Amino acid sequence: MVEIGVKMLPKTPTHTQGNLFQSSLPDMLDIQDPLIILADSIDWQKIEEQIISFYSDKGRPAKPIA
Repeated sequence: MVEIGVKMLPKTPTHTQGNLFQSSLPDMLDIQDPLIILADSIDWQKIEEQIISFYSDKGRPAKPIA
């Protein structure tokens, strides 16, 4: 049963254990790259708050991207 007023957002993974045979993405990237510096300077929380109204309250939940 779907609760009324609940946004159908993707679930975030709850596991925190690293993979022994795979490096994490931040470990593979150059943190001095201008695009990474720009991405770190953006207030993603504020953007998410502004676009949350475009998500549907009904329908199939989104699939997680990770």
